[in-house]
Amino acid sequence: MTKIAFIGLGNMGGPMAANLVKAGHEVHGFDLSDASLKAAAGAGVKGAATLAEAVHDAECVITMLPKGEHVIAVWTDLTTLVPEGTLVIDCSTIDVESARKAHKLAEVMNCISLDAPVSGGTGGAAAGTLTFMVGGSQKAFASGKPILEAMGKKIVHCGEAGAGQAAKICNNMILGISMIGVCEAFGLAEKLGLSHQALFDVASTSSGQCWSLTTYCPVPGPVPASPANNDYKPGFAAALMLKDLTLSQQAARQSGAATPLGSHAAELYAEFEKAGHGGDDFSAIIRMLREKASA
Repeated sequence: MTKIAFIGLGNMGGPMAANLVKAGHEVHGFDLSDASLKAAAGAGVKGAATLAEAVHDAECVITMLPKGEHVIAVWTDLTTLVPEGTLVIDCSTIDVESARKAHKLAEVMNCISLDAPVSGGTGGAAAGTLTFMVGGSQKAFASGKPILEAMGKKIVHCGEAGAGQAAKICNNMILGISMIGVCEAFGLAEKLGLSHQALFDVASTSSGQCWSLTTYCPVPGPVPASPANNDYKPGFAAALMLKDLTLSQQAARQSGAATPLGSHAAELYAEFEKAGHGGDDFSAIIRMLREKASA
């Protein structure tokens, strides 16, 4: 059993912390939201009134926070709160530069650290089937892998500090682009009089096959578990897709990479969010594309 402090008990962090409890770890949680703390407590997480209380005597500290600035703020506080040798893991999705700054803060603490963003959404967090994309030293990865395995199904060491975040934003840029492509194809099929099922039956077994089509089909019918069959309730909210695409474009500018499709996907999701649909599933962007066709 490991004593773990979990900072950030929201829609993802809460169920992740609960799975650590199920695996037999002693988990102390902290969140600014009383509702999140209460929900986590119901799953066996011991609530803390302060960050200092949560991390006291913890062998491992995990953060799951909205933005890079939040991660840096918390990890800066940790420099005066945790002893040398503590394993510190960030599971947030943040920019690569902030992730590397966090690793530098861990060096100041003489702690080992990982950036370990996840894929799999709230369903994967609850089921313990997340994929972790991990950056950090081999020593840190070996130390953190057993803990991550309590929350996920696939744990991939992507490289040194920041590599996990790099993998996450590249993967989600692919996802954002491919979803728009699938939505456009269904929109075209509708105009041509081709049924949703016919297009799905062909494309899902042909060269157009992709996750956005076969697992997360953006129209009702072909994939019963997709949000399209539940009025596009997320799932993975459009606002989160925009966040990841924005991070990808920030990284592209900093590195000099050419990502014209990623850039255009970010513009479309920004337009979708501005229209008030940030809380809809990201596959609901098909509705905006249909409106553009009708204009």
